Amino acid sequence: MKILNKYLLKEVTGNVLMVMLALIAMFSFFDLIQELEALGKGNYGLGKILLFVLLSAPGHIYDVMPVAVLVGCMYSLGQFARYSELVVLRVSGLSIFNIAVLLLKIGLMFTFVTFLVGEFVTPFSEKMAQRMRIKATDSVVAQEFRSGLWVKDGNSFINVEEVLPDATLLNIHIYEFDQNSKLVKARNAKGGQFVNDHWKLTEVSETSFGKDSVQVNQFAEARWISLIRPELLNVLLVSPEKMSAWNLYSYINHLSINKQKTTRYKVALWSKMIYPLACMVMVVLALPFGFIQQRATGASTKIFVGIMLGVMYQILNRVFSHLGLLNDWPPLFSAITPTILFLIAGLTMLYYVERR
Repeated sequence: MKILNKYLLKEVTGNVLMVMLALIAMFSFFDLIQELEALGKGNYGLGKILLFVLLSAPGHIYDVMPVAVLVGCMYSLGQFARYSELVVLRVSGLSIFNIAVLLLKIGLMFTFVTFLVGEFVTPFSEKMAQRMRIKATDSVVAQEFRSGLWVKDGNSFINVEEVLPDATLLNIHIYEFDQNSKLVKARNAKGGQFVNDHWKLTEVSETSFGKDSVQVNQFAEARWISLIRPELLNVLLVSPEKMSAWNLYSYINHLSINKQKTTRYKVALWSKMIYPLACMVMVVLALPFGFIQQRATGASTKIFVGIMLGVMYQILNRVFSHLGLLNDWPPLFSAITPTILFLIAGLTMLYYVERR
């Protein structure tokens, strides 16, 4: 059994890595073509473009891993069937269930790899890539409104006109309201940097609105305590789907405290938890194809079918995420449904193959 485990590990892992490298090369090439449009903007030269493409690669590894596992397993099982190795395994006393368990161990390994890449590598590399690109092109972090970023923090509303890649804030406007939604204080600051546990504001103008008077004060520096942290600003650099689970959880808590909608980020958080398990589901889905007669479907056909199934899985993930946001479905339901559907399809095919 140890020899068989090593043989399957070597063959399946090698094919999965080969497929993964091919897919990453393809997506990196598309990134390169897209980034060449910005060549020469600021000091964004060819070297920095190549660095940006390299830093974006971990994100592609995370995205394509389930597809690579599916295609790699289908190709490996097709080769085993072609040389009658699966027949030998069955004659030796191994059932489809035994073979599935062996392959699921390999799928579990890729599940851990996917989780580690998505949780620790991709958020860091994606943030570095975006920061480098923004600095090189002399840009600021993209905002949703022309007036800049708007954030609710307790009874205050904060408007930041520009957020730099290092989380430095420029042209900050803080409007504080009382419990009756009456404006009591407005502060304007030229800039702000996070130091220890607070924001250090510079060139501050503070206007206090009393019952019968208005008082204006000027400060060279001021201390501002806020729930807003630089980590929360990562959402401006990295899409929720590529943030770490911890940062997503922190940002969801921040939105919840301020009674803001959290559905999109909860869907992204559940997807982070469930998506790595797709590697094991893809193993189950690939297994029946190994027992289909080789004459009926060649290796190239199985690879094509595997790619199409992988693309369908990615499309379903996106569709259910958007439908969940539009219809306000439970985040767990939106995140887990495509994986459950593919698992059911794989188990159904396995059942019919076993009975044949």
